[in-house]
Amino acid sequence: MTNLSKINFLDLFCFSFLLISISCSQPEKQQEEEPAQQVEIITDMGTIVLRLYNETPLHRDNFIKLVNEQFYDSILFHRVIQNFMIQSGDPDSKVAEAGDELGSTDLPYTIPAEFGPNLFHKRGALGAARDGNPARASSSTQFYIVQGRVYSDSLLAVQEGRINTWLSMNRVVNDPLNKAMLDRRDQLRDENPESDSIQLISDALSELATINLESSEKYKYPEAHQEVYKTIGGAAHLDQNYTVFGEVVSGMEVIDKIAAAAANDADRPVEDIKIITARLVENKE
Repeated sequence: MTNLSKINFLDLFCFSFLLISISCSQPEKQQEEEPAQQVEIITDMGTIVLRLYNETPLHRDNFIKLVNEQFYDSILFHRVIQNFMIQSGDPDSKVAEAGDELGSTDLPYTIPAEFGPNLFHKRGALGAARDGNPARASSSTQFYIVQGRVYSDSLLAVQEGRINTWLSMNRVVNDPLNKAMLDRRDQLRDENPESDSIQLISDALSELATINLESSEKYKYPEAHQEVYKTIGGAAHLDQNYTVFGEVVSGMEVIDKIAAAAANDADRPVEDIKIITARLVENKE
């Protein structure tokens, strides 16, 4: 009787453990199979549908929050460059006068960078704008959609060199050993912008970046990305620098039309191009 009770207890324990294990694995499985959210952007030049990547949850959730709050309704595309990208998301653009320079305003927070091996700036990529912060944190509101260009092997090699040079300088700037030097340069820029020491410090940082570049492993475009850049196109020089958090599902012809609009010297369209409304839509893929 005692032995039988022990066996039943052990069987019950194992069975309960199995049920717990299965139940614990369910959320992860559901997360993997979670369909991507889609956003429809209606502009006065046509409609664009975007798919948001689940691989970049911070950017995805922030974008959805802003869409649900109708933040993007009536905002302008304030920067358009043919064969490159179109940019929007500056809240000041809602009340901007003709000719006002835009692009320096967003909400008072940033989004931590989210990079992934399969996320890159192909034609139709949705990316987050940002300033020059060394952490590569994204603007809270401003985004761009890549129109792009087609690259040759030689041009891709040039862009790889450009990316590696930037990554090397970024490593130097983020190195705690160089913080005092950077703080001193920033102090001099505030107190005496004409100081020769500013250039001396910048030259020293550039020399450190050159040494770092020579000793570090180099970034190289994956073959699959190279093929896309050479056939479909994109903005290859932005990789490893700006977060890509979605892509165009439909409406690339609208993006081509917006990118081709006449613009002033600051790349703002001469005639305003507005987001009428942005809203979540059902994913029909």
